[in-house]
Amino acid sequence: MSKTGKTGEMAERTAGGALAHRVPDLGALELLLAVARLGSLGAAAREVGITQPAASSRIRSMERQLGVALVDRSPRGSRLTDAGALVTDWARRVVEAAEAFDAGAQALRDRRDSRLRVAASMTIAEYLLPGWLLALRAQRPDTAVSLLAGNSAAVAERLLADEADLGFVEGLTVPQGLDSTVIAHDRLIVVTAPAHPWARRRRPLAAEELAATPLILRERGSGTRQVLDAALGGLARPLIELSSTTAVKASAVSGAGPAVLSELAVGEELAMRRLVSIPVEGIALRRDLRAVWPTGHRPTGPARELLSLTRG
Repeated sequence: MSKTGKTGEMAERTAGGALAHRVPDLGALELLLAVARLGSLGAAAREVGITQPAASSRIRSMERQLGVALVDRSPRGSRLTDAGALVTDWARRVVEAAEAFDAGAQALRDRRDSRLRVAASMTIAEYLLPGWLLALRAQRPDTAVSLLAGNSAAVAERLLADEADLGFVEGLTVPQGLDSTVIAHDRLIVVTAPAHPWARRRRPLAAEELAATPLILRERGSGTRQVLDAALGGLARPLIELSSTTAVKASAVSGAGPAVLSELAVGEELAMRRLVSIPVEGIALRRDLRAVWPTGHRPTGPARELLSLTRG
């Protein structure tokens, strides 16, 4: 036989000799243990939740697989053969090991479910996450939640460094290495204090004038800054650069200058006339809000439940 033929035959034997093909499954071993304990195939079938014909078929299949008779059946009941008694001892150890495996896996799930680390960009952290986390607490009162707020770039860094289980961003693109799903939509609006000259305009502001005006802006890396920069094709040098939506809003309210903020963030200020919305023509400042996680690691446990709540 050629070397290639011998290699192929060896690979075939290895594949055909895998433990999964040679060792009975846990269900069959649990059935055999029940027969040994109860002395009746019918009683064993009822205990494991299958019919007696199905139990008989499973025992016969296991006997064919092992190549030995395991159970003697008679009108008086079912009795283990000598080989069956020996296999039962081995089966007991396998089932006990499987129970230990299951307990260990459950402990890992319990540890995972006892905490949730969330990283979110500022607008989502301040105006959307509190409601979602309250709803999650009602479902999982024992899960401790930690929230890390930062810009969209910082959220990606946290996820890729395994410092967060689920993230939320508001930029134009999904950072490399992350998967995502759109959970909501948002609109950016230009706002000023009522005393600002723009508040008295009769016509919408032109996109070119907005781009040429020094604005109160979020820092580079923030989703708001990314969307605005992309929509205008570039921005003038910032009037002030701040690291949170709240700080930008407070500066605009004080009259420091115009700002561009999420519609979610300024509802109260607009209603109380502390800020005025300035119409702009020629650009669309709508953006998607996304949940993100490391590529190939779909959220599980409390992270999956939080993701479900955001869609509600």
